[in-house]
Amino acid sequence: MTDWGICITAMAPIDQMRAFVAHHLGLGAAHIWLHLDDPEDAAAEALAGLDRVSTIRCDADWWGPKRPGRHQNRQTWNMQRLYAAAPLPWIAHLDVDEFIHPARPVSEVLDAADTVLVRMRPWEALHDADLPPDIFTARQFRAPLRRAAERDRHLGDWAEALPSGALSHAVGKSFFRTGVPGLEPRLHGGFLNKDRIDGIPFTDALPLLHFHAEDRAAWLARLPFRLTRGAYRNNLVLADVLTHATEAERAAFYDAVMNPPPPARAALAADGLLIEAELDLARKAARL
Repeated sequence: MTDWGICITAMAPIDQMRAFVAHHLGLGAAHIWLHLDDPEDAAAEALAGLDRVSTIRCDADWWGPKRPGRHQNRQTWNMQRLYAAAPLPWIAHLDVDEFIHPARPVSEVLDAADTVLVRMRPWEALHDADLPPDIFTARQFRAPLRRAAERDRHLGDWAEALPSGALSHAVGKSFFRTGVPGLEPRLHGGFLNKDRIDGIPFTDALPLLHFHAEDRAAWLARLPFRLTRGAYRNNLVLADVLTHATEAERAAFYDAVMNPPPPARAALAADGLLIEAELDLARKAARL
């Protein structure tokens, strides 16, 4: 079986980092490179000495003359630096709120691949107020609604604000085959000899569960950043709607998109657009 690893650049609570590391080590990751965007992050000590984990303090010595200003550029730079070193046959770039949920062993899926990258479809975690507190709390995940008819049926009045059919990214993440001349990994895909790599479908055996907005309070707290510097800034319709929305309008948007009622969730499941998963992250993190 082929070895694989994960590159991550994170600034998050330690319990979330522990959950991410524990989950993916449990899936068989040969190594995880955890780049700490805050070089003084206490996670450096909390995760020190773990087998198959490297914690990297991204300080002035790491960046050299100039630290990239945007966090997306820092993520890309760290991934490309690791890819150039080619420490393993396959490396994925993930965020701390993204968890691979494979249908069969990851190594087995990668062994069968004949492409330079393997794409993982994102599934957004839906809000579930009935679940007990966990590091990330959700058990139902919605696929991107790529077809206009799907968006109209399942998003209703908000379909126009979500042209990709997802609140966050709909293009997913990728495993990159190392040692490929001219391959440049990016956050959501890659380039080969300066041309964007297109035409590679998602690998259904590797769903990627994304805890982007399953927590209403956390979503509201991060909304100003996402509207100005993060995931929503390039979606002009969504940014305009949420920027000028009242508190009640934002609540209505959230409930329609991220907290649909049981009949709406049943309709998503009937269309093959909803999956359920129990990740049990608190237990995994505690056993790390």
